[in-house]
Amino acid sequence: MDKFSREQRHNNMAAVKSKNTKPELIVRKILYRNGFRYRLHRRDLPGKPDIVLPKYKTVIFIHGCFWHQHPGCPKSKLPATHEAFWREKLQHNVNRDRNQHEELAAMGWHVEVLWECEVMRCARSMQLPGDFLNRLRNTLSPSAKPKCRTKTK
Repeated sequence: MDKFSREQRHNNMAAVKSKNTKPELIVRKILYRNGFRYRLHRRDLPGKPDIVLPKYKTVIFIHGCFWHQHPGCPKSKLPATHEAFWREKLQHNVNRDRNQHEELAAMGWHVEVLWECEVMRCARSMQLPGDFLNRLRNTLSPSAKPKCRTKTK
C-alpha cells in the first residue's frame, strides 16, 4: 500500500526533472572548469544526450540510478507496490538506453554514462568519478585536448 494518495503520488512523480538536475549541473561545472566546452540536450541525436562535446564527438548521459536501473545500486530498488508495472517501465528505459547508445556509436559518437550516485559521491571534491576525465581525454587526439585554465597572478 502506498503511503501517499493517488493525487500526491502523481504530483511527486510530475516534479521529477529530466533536465538540469543536480548531478547534471555538477558534471557541467567540472567539465567547464577543466576546459571542456559543450552543448546541451541536442535534439538531433538519439536520446537527446545531457552533454554533447561536438568537437570531440563524445556524448555524456547522466543517468538517475532508479530510472535507468543502475546495476548493484541500492537506489535502483523496485517499489513494493505495483511491482509488475515498475519492472516493465524501468526495463523499457534500460532497453531504450541501450538502443540509443548503439545508434550513437553507429553514428561515430563516443558514449559515456555517469550515474547519479557516482556524481553525488564526488560532488564535494569537484572531481568526476574514477578516471572519467582521463578516459575522456584519451578519446581525443593529442592536438584536440582542451587547455586547462589556470589562475595567473
